[in-house]
Amino acid sequence: MSEEKRKPTPEEKAKAAAEAKAKAEALRKIKEADQAGASEAAAPSVAGQNDQAPQPSVEQVTAAETGKTAEGGAPSADADAKAKAAAAAKAKAAAAAAAAAKAKAAAREAAETGETAEGGAPSADADAKAKAAAAAKAKAAAAAAAAAKAKAAREAAETGKTAEGGAPSADADAKAKAAAAAKAKAAAAAAKAKAAREAAETGETAEGGDSSADADAKAKAAAAAKAKAAAAAAAAAKAKAAGGGAAEEEAPKPPSKNQPYLDKYVKLISDKFGAEVLETSYINELAKEVPTLVVKSDRWFEVAKFLRDEEQLHFEYLSDLHGVDYDDRMEVYYHFYSYKNRQSLAVKVKTNREQPSVPSVMPLWSGANWNERETYDLLGIDFPGHSDLRRIMLSDDWVGHPLRKDYVQYDEEV
Repeated sequence: MSEEKRKPTPEEKAKAAAEAKAKAEALRKIKEADQAGASEAAAPSVAGQNDQAPQPSVEQVTAAETGKTAEGGAPSADADAKAKAAAAAKAKAAAAAAAAAKAKAAAREAAETGETAEGGAPSADADAKAKAAAAAKAKAAAAAAAAAKAKAAREAAETGKTAEGGAPSADADAKAKAAAAAKAKAAAAAAKAKAAREAAETGETAEGGDSSADADAKAKAAAAAKAKAAAAAAAAAKAKAAGGGAAEEEAPKPPSKNQPYLDKYVKLISDKFGAEVLETSYINELAKEVPTLVVKSDRWFEVAKFLRDEEQLHFEYLSDLHGVDYDDRMEVYYHFYSYKNRQSLAVKVKTNREQPSVPSVMPLWSGANWNERETYDLLGIDFPGHSDLRRIMLSDDWVGHPLRKDYVQYDEEV
């Protein structure tokens, strides 16, 4: 497009209008100054001066004030020209400053409102900007109104207040539903974000945070596996609660590795003394599955000697002996070991609490000496056959046996 046919922009029009106004204002001021000078020239002269003396013009007064008139008060042609040039320069400067200020203000106003200088008709660009600004303001207002409505709906849902008259309004119901839907969407988005974050942490997402198809498939497979595991656990718990676990508990346990040894001991003793010499026999699962025999007190010394001397048994070492008070009875516990056969055996001998007595095994195992004395001292169990049965921890004049459950302290101050 040529320079002649190109239409001026709103800024150029505003600038031109400002310059025109500034020039007009400058011309008006010059004219007012000339009129003021003419009126002063027509006024009567001061008394004592020649009536015919010529009166100075505005230019002459200005020149006289600046000391640029010729001698005798008559202005020279050069001073007159300089004065006019100075006045014209000042007027131009003032007009230029005013025009610049006006153009700047007009340009800013035109940019803000999208209006042109002439006639106030908006240009296409300014019109588009104005429309965009209006649309943005409208959107902001709509968003603010929607936020206010959502807040009101949330408050109404929390407090359960109805509209005036006690009946809930349709608008409040719709707002409550919208709020619920928004919460559901937010929860779904949060769950999705969490899944994506977990996938990113395991290194199964692509760069930039977007999960690949492979990672998505893996995540789905992992979720399905977790769901299956949870379902299986729930089914197992339900089956156990319904009695399915009882069948498992009633299933016979596998025999102990020491069961063959226990069977051998029972057979050898029963063959020698008869089955009635043993009250019971079992594998003690609470004590490393040691084979355990319960022998009657009146036959105990005979059985003990057989345990030591029989070649298939040969329990030559007594590792432990102690007594126990069970309220209704007392027991003496023995633990034997065979270095030859590398086997262990436990024996229990029961006795009453009124006059507890168990045959001493000190003649068979000398290590039973102090153990039987300690059991006698603290529990009061007698060991007939012991060569030196007396207290070992307490004094001989001590009253009672401290480890018995019916023990009462004789001297309260002790």
